[in-house]
Amino acid sequence: MKKLFTRSLFVGFLIAFVFSSCQQDSEPALDPSVAIELSDLAYGMAERQKMDVYLPANRSQKRTKVLIWIHGGAWIDGDKAEFRDFKPLFESVQEDYAYIAINYRLFNLLGNVNRFPAQEEDVKAAINFIKSKLREWNLSDKVVLAGASAGGHLALLHSYKNDQNFVDVCVALFPPTDLIMLAQTNAFAGILFNSMIGDINTEQQLYINSSPLNFITNNSVPTAFFHGTADTVVPVSQSQELERVLGENNVPKLVQYFEGKGHGFSEETYLDLLNDAEAFIRQYIP
Repeated sequence: MKKLFTRSLFVGFLIAFVFSSCQQDSEPALDPSVAIELSDLAYGMAERQKMDVYLPANRSQKRTKVLIWIHGGAWIDGDKAEFRDFKPLFESVQEDYAYIAINYRLFNLLGNVNRFPAQEEDVKAAINFIKSKLREWNLSDKVVLAGASAGGHLALLHSYKNDQNFVDVCVALFPPTDLIMLAQTNAFAGILFNSMIGDINTEQQLYINSSPLNFITNNSVPTAFFHGTADTVVPVSQSQELERVLGENNVPKLVQYFEGKGHGFSEETYLDLLNDAEAFIRQYIP
């Protein structure tokens, strides 16, 4: 009887301890009154599946918005570290935002490794990870997904094709939107896509499945996008087509074309467009 009592007492203590630990694990672990930076946080097993998280001071689950940034680099280059240069510009026009910059597996042109849709899959995995961490980080579920160039393409593709009511607004700078059209009008893109996606004649469906334009519906998220008219890397026609299809589906949009600008803008231009983008965002995320 004594042994039975001792064993029952031990089991009861163990259950209570485990239950208490589970409760503690579910509580926010980081002090919301303090600004915190989490660098190279892994969301997967691959070396590139990492993110940098910038949590502001005095954040709350009720009001602190989340902006997720996807870097550019033609799907073969670039790094989340580029956001460090953009962050002060964002902070100058936005209040009470957490910023998250993600890396994703890059296509290796020489080794033919990480072919598309590896990059699309990484964005999905990163966003699922972020979604699971919102309470722990003391953040709201008000989310902006943004990116430039290839990052803009990935942001749009996720928002229109793969998102499950998580992203509220998408922002894209000079984004590819129709990969078939881009392959046919840009020699470098044609060569790159031939390796990264496949032969355009035999793998046309994969090109279609990788193009944001093909997934726009009247339920697509509000979208702000910006493009230079003299862009020779991603022609402005890519955004013009995006504008057309969004319009046909009555999707709220903000589009701005910058006369004579190429693939990338001055700091002054970035600041202007970010002000306009934030005004647009506030219409849908008060």
